[in-house]
Amino acid sequence: MRMWMVPVSKMCRKHLLGEHVEIHMLVGTILRERSIEGYIKNDLIEPKSIYKRHQEIVEEMLKRGYNHNSPLLEINFSSKVIKPYLEHKVDSKKSYLDLIIRCKDCRDLK
Repeated sequence: MRMWMVPVSKMCRKHLLGEHVEIHMLVGTILRERSIEGYIKNDLIEPKSIYKRHQEIVEEMLKRGYNHNSPLLEINFSSKVIKPYLEHKVDSKKSYLDLIIRCKDCRDLK
């Protein structure tokens, strides 16, 4: 699971929709009270931004003419699984460099 935390307009279809799915998977992981520590240690998620990021992705999906019919379930931010990591921020510059190295389509959206 990964939240790229780069401007959604700079993400190709595959990465935009992929991050959307992964945010839903992340919420499911948190609701099942599974550890997210590994995702934090690897700088892959930004817990406090889950809902805002989902909304940004949905808006971009609709702007591009994609459908969206999957509201995000509500999580408890005081849960022991997420609370210790609420302030973690993804290094968005590093994440963007990783994204454009991996994906020609995202690189072309500069």
